[in-house]
Amino acid sequence: MPSFSTSFALTALVLLRDVALAEDHLISRSLKQRHFKRADPFNLTLFHVNDMHAHMDEVVMSGQDCADPSKGCYGGYARVKGVLDERRPSSDNNSLLLNIGDEFQGTLFYSFYGGEKLAEVINEVGFDAMVLGNHEFDRGEEYLGEFIQNLTVPVLCANIDTKEESLNSTIKPYKVFPELRTALIALTTDTIPAISRPNNDTTFSSPVSTTQFWADYIYANEPDVERIVAMTHIGYEEDMKLARETTGIQVIVGGHSHTLLGDMAGAQGKYPTVETNQDGDEVFVVTAWRYGVYLGYIDVEFDGGKVLSYTGGPILLNNKTAQDTKMQAQIKEWRGPFEEFASTVIGTNEVKLNRENCKTQECNWGDFTCDAMIASRANQSTIAGCILNGGGIRADVEVGDITRGHVITAFPFNNALAEAGYTGDDLWKIFEGVVSGVSQFNDKPVVSWAQTGGFKIKYNPANEPGSRLISLEIADGELVERSSREYRVVTSDFVATGGDNIVPVGAEYVVLATLDELLVDYIEDTTPISVELQNRYEVTEETQPAVIHR
Repeated sequence: MPSFSTSFALTALVLLRDVALAEDHLISRSLKQRHFKRADPFNLTLFHVNDMHAHMDEVVMSGQDCADPSKGCYGGYARVKGVLDERRPSSDNNSLLLNIGDEFQGTLFYSFYGGEKLAEVINEVGFDAMVLGNHEFDRGEEYLGEFIQNLTVPVLCANIDTKEESLNSTIKPYKVFPELRTALIALTTDTIPAISRPNNDTTFSSPVSTTQFWADYIYANEPDVERIVAMTHIGYEEDMKLARETTGIQVIVGGHSHTLLGDMAGAQGKYPTVETNQDGDEVFVVTAWRYGVYLGYIDVEFDGGKVLSYTGGPILLNNKTAQDTKMQAQIKEWRGPFEEFASTVIGTNEVKLNRENCKTQECNWGDFTCDAMIASRANQSTIAGCILNGGGIRADVEVGDITRGHVITAFPFNNALAEAGYTGDDLWKIFEGVVSGVSQFNDKPVVSWAQTGGFKIKYNPANEPGSRLISLEIADGELVERSSREYRVVTSDFVATGGDNIVPVGAEYVVLATLDELLVDYIEDTTPISVELQNRYEVTEETQPAVIHR
């Protein structure tokens, strides 16, 4: 493909003074520990966000709208812009602001406006480049093409092959910044056909092989480039693999897995995570969790194409962080039509959907939701069943009309559908934990009853905890054995990441549509709704498991 370079002067940044980045501020090893140092090392500052999921406004830590600022508000693009205006003045030229994708899906801003308001805010913030995330394809290529045409931000993605002209005319594989002697390569996950809605003739190549191809091409054809930064919407584990299996990449700025890096409580790794590439050189891997709660920041010192040192860490955006007042006022104004949107009738209900006991036992709201979750994947996967925390269902729906507002109120956390694989042994431990109240993975309490679909569970509450599960079945009465056979399961991203201590942490999963949106679709397809309790859990007096343990 032909090369290209920047067409406008970069905005930039004065070398940062001493800044307080909260408890997760990190300082690198000193230069003296390196084996070389050029007389004129080069500093490049990277700011980055990922997986905003339409959270334009401030939120609480879980991602819900922040209704009570006295309890703490975080994130929001007005805070992102406020920090950047303070720390990234236009008088210098050694910084880049990167958007690592998944702007689509997650809040009423997207449900109501689609990408229209997102494009306005993204343009106003002033990103230097954006990579496509998987959710950008949820409405298809034509819609995505229209969205990109409304952006003033360069959109990059090196591993897409599509026949959609609006994408081919706007998306580039890389971008060169001659003043910085730096190129950006962008990759998205090659799992998009399985987890989103691209056309059959849109494909995605391997991030590893694609990265190496374009890195080699850039170094051979772009004489201004000494270093390459990869923008990757592929997930933290894949980012580390990419670092180890390629050469010529110095920094990877990632997204997709909603991974928290840093020194703060709950962090899943260091910021940056340092990997070694095929040439034995260090590669820095960074990512900034989700929803704009943190603004990623790293200042890297280079000797040509070698990293020397770094300083930085994720910047927590909280109540103490100044907002851009003009942007925040605009975002608040856009909320006005939500009431009308939320009152839209999507179906009728003949039996009350009751959440009163969902956290402690099976409930008909949970049965219905799991049925909707399974149905949403009917054409993509063979799903054995559903596991959903009952505590995530927050409101009843009375007999009568069902509105979007009812669904949003019942599922206010912006949780998304997740698909994961669990072995038969895992499933036995999961449901034993549910009926015993104690996780069989970590011996800690299971916080919420698991609402389910597809599975039939028999248990004896008189048995000792850890021995209460008697049988576990899937469709047509097939027994689930304690074995290494994998079963595909739908759950929520909250549960998949350890929420309510139901499933084991660490299983790979893919994030799909939000629960409220798939429920709206399912209600529209199946109205009128008449859901009685399905008795998917059955109490028995049997004392011994009805399955051979392998």
